Amino acid sequence: MESEFHAQGKVSRGTLSSLLHRTPLFVTGILSTGIFIGALAIGSWTMVPHTNAAQSGVGHPTTPNLSKGLESHGFSSIVKAITPAVVNITASKDVVVPMNGNPFDRMPDFFGLPDIPGFPKMPQGRQQGPDRHRESGTGSGVIVTTDGYILTNNHVVDNAKDVTVTLPDKREFKAKVIGIDPQTDLAVIKIDEKDLPTVRWGDASKLEVGEYVLAVGNPFGLNSTVTLGIVSALGRGGLGINQYEDFIQTDAAINPGNSGGALVNTNGELVGINTAIFSQTGGYQGIGFAVPTTMAKPVYASLVKTGKVVRGYLGIGIQEISPDLAGSFHLKEAHGALVTQVNPGSPAEQAGLQRGDVIVKYQGNNIRDPRMLQRFVTSTKVGDTVALSIIRDGHEKTLSTTVKEYPKTIEMAQAGSSEVGDGPLAGVAIQPLDEQLAGQLGVDSQTQGVVVTEVEPGSTADHAGLSRGDVISEINRKPVRSGEEYANLAGSLKKDQSALVFIHRGKVPLFLTLKG
Repeated sequence: MESEFHAQGKVSRGTLSSLLHRTPLFVTGILSTGIFIGALAIGSWTMVPHTNAAQSGVGHPTTPNLSKGLESHGFSSIVKAITPAVVNITASKDVVVPMNGNPFDRMPDFFGLPDIPGFPKMPQGRQQGPDRHRESGTGSGVIVTTDGYILTNNHVVDNAKDVTVTLPDKREFKAKVIGIDPQTDLAVIKIDEKDLPTVRWGDASKLEVGEYVLAVGNPFGLNSTVTLGIVSALGRGGLGINQYEDFIQTDAAINPGNSGGALVNTNGELVGINTAIFSQTGGYQGIGFAVPTTMAKPVYASLVKTGKVVRGYLGIGIQEISPDLAGSFHLKEAHGALVTQVNPGSPAEQAGLQRGDVIVKYQGNNIRDPRMLQRFVTSTKVGDTVALSIIRDGHEKTLSTTVKEYPKTIEMAQAGSSEVGDGPLAGVAIQPLDEQLAGQLGVDSQTQGVVVTEVEPGSTADHAGLSRGDVISEINRKPVRSGEEYANLAGSLKKDQSALVFIHRGKVPLFLTLKG
């Protein structure tokens, strides 16, 4: 990949017209690898027309006539407006690396896919003599207000000790993390400066597949890099990247360092935050994912206002309906969200929902799949009463319930925070255990508890050997069946108090003693 990267780095500009006019040079380079490949390259390039309607006298009524604009200026006016507001972010954090270099215990990669909810295989024993030092990584961010609020990815700044923002004009600022939202992999940071350039918000709900988009960021540290592509798909989910997924898929080149950068439409409006790539090599393979502004904008507003994200909560497990399942549940179409679990004491239980119910409408809106229901529920105002239309045993029923706030315990429980105080479990981040995570972790399906998603280096839990991917099922012999129970038990521990924690590491049950 390094040699390929340097070869690409020799091309300084690349609008569509300039690439077309440089076809002979491109083909010459390809020919050195084989006449057959070169012939294919010539054929593929010569099929692209060089003339516009004015030159040929023939128009193209079914497609926009963009050739004249592309040949003269391309998207340069958009690029000039956008790039000053897309910044480079450098974040440093303290990391712990075992002496044997076990990659599991090393700092998660700042550049690539977020690490959660897919976990590497856990080591069976903790290594001694760890090396503690500070490492840094870089990503991108988008200035959205003139007074310095910047939207980026959570995995770029999460747990960072220092965050530095570098503007395209080389000015540097220390940044403050305003809030993070691991469930969407978004974060807001702020620098103290005025009259900054910004990217204006766009409406991602108006995007269509096939529409041009531009990705702006700092791949491999190459600041203010712009790539062109189209919207390849909308509403992508179920990828296991974030807890809440409604991605814009694009073929605009996105590489390590683009995380947190802008995806803009042809009006120069922000429609997404570039977040992840699908890659078998670690580099660009034509599939990138961006969090749409329909999701990012309310998360941004909530983080700026309160420092956290408040979401609606029903308390159910749901899955997609296949054609086979549709027949089994007496459905005419494979639409809706199949209820697989109802949490005790949840709004769903109060509504009378049961496992095997199929939710087909939420507040009168037809439910196509589980992700659609999830988006509706999480955006519902806490305290609102909602109507659910369900199919049970082939008959449609209407239920109602009051939406509660999504449990706060999935957020980072940092040392000294109000959630777990300064007890032995301070510095531990958790999230609820569901069937998908249990399968990924190799945990028995009957296991109850919460999943450890991060352990602060140097904390009491870290010294005791608690690791990412461990499932905490008991604290001091008391069961942990939900995030709320975890918060209550962990929060009741005093600073100097020890805790006996029962965990599942894969299929291996273990007790750990955390000495306060």
